[in-house]
This record gives sequence, C-alpha cells and structure tokens, in this order.
Amino acid sequence: MIKVIIERRIMPGLEEEFEQAAREAMRVSLGVRGFISGETLVELGHTDRRLMITKWRDLRAWKEWHSSEARAMAMQRILPLLTEDETIRIYEPSY
Repeated sequence: MIKVIIERRIMPGLEEEFEQAAREAMRVSLGVRGFISGETLVELGHTDRRLMITKWRDLRAWKEWHSSEARAMAMQRILPLLTEDETIRIYEPSY
C-alpha cells in the first residue's frame, strides 16, 4: 500500500470553484481500481493551500490513474485554478 500526497496552491478568490472541481475529481477516482481512500485538507490560515492524501493499493494502481484519460479530464478543470504546478510525493510504509 502507498500514500500519495498532493500539494496545491489555488488562485485567490477561486477556492470555491476549486472545491467543486476537486470533489468531482475525487468522485471519479472512487471507481478506479486500486484506489482505497482520500481526503483533502486546508492549511490553517492559508485558504489557498490544499493537501490531498490518497491511499492506493500499490504504485502501479496510482500510475495507471495518474496517466489516465479520466484524471486528465478532471485536471483540465483544476489546473487553471492553481498558481503553480502541483507537487506530488509518494510514500510507502517503513516497516
């Protein structure tokens, strides 16, 4: 199992539009094979900063989603709302 951490910064004033686009992207990912769970957090005192934490069965499942047409379509709504490229980090349990 892996966790994928995605950091995003939203253009000021577009937070609500981002929330709608992010919810739709999360709905799409719910049906993806290998997706286990996900949550989105807002940094305290910084409404323009979001942290997504998603859990995947394995790296292959994440890579399939990351390069999928469905994610590309979801990102078409999200990317114009960001001030910079998203940062993606992948973690695995340290046994």
